[in-house]
Amino acid sequence: MSRFFNDHYDALMQPLEYMGLRQMREQLLQKAKGSILEIGSGTGVNFPHYRNGERIVAIEPNRTMLEISLARAKLSNIPIEVERAGAEWLPFEDNAFDTVVGTLVLCTIPDPQKALMEIRRVSKPGAVLLLMEHVRIDRSIPGKLQDWLTPWWKRMCDGCHLNRNTAELVRQAGFQTKQVEWKFGKLLMILEAVNEK
Repeated sequence: MSRFFNDHYDALMQPLEYMGLRQMREQLLQKAKGSILEIGSGTGVNFPHYRNGERIVAIEPNRTMLEISLARAKLSNIPIEVERAGAEWLPFEDNAFDTVVGTLVLCTIPDPQKALMEIRRVSKPGAVLLLMEHVRIDRSIPGKLQDWLTPWWKRMCDGCHLNRNTAELVRQAGFQTKQVEWKFGKLLMILEAVNEK
């Protein structure tokens, strides 16, 4: 894990936020309602965009990022509980959440399939899954380049995989995809799915 990456994540991401990520986050999180779980809150960059939650719980396994998340949660207009936990073993009861949010997080989770099954477990029937994730481009040369770069990229960027097929992982976990929007030449996917138990 790169300490540099953790310490400077917000600064490294700032150009992408200005290029449209911030607006995409805001639009995505407007759909989050009721009891909300955020997976991998990172530095809490999503926190200012929540508007409709009755209860918001954010989890983050990385201690450095967790500390920044906790500070940002205190500045939020909506109360946000931040806990140290990983997505593969969620410390919540079954059927606890109306909405689950993840932005740029499934790429770093060591076992994304297990995480998605846990997300499904803690989601109520009919709960909404909202994701914004970079994914493997389905064109030959860019996809192969992502495959080639991923081992190096994982070491530099806290386990981030450049080449995950997140839409397929969501489908395999049993969610019903309702909407997929592609950005940046299909490098970024915004997905809305439903937990139809």
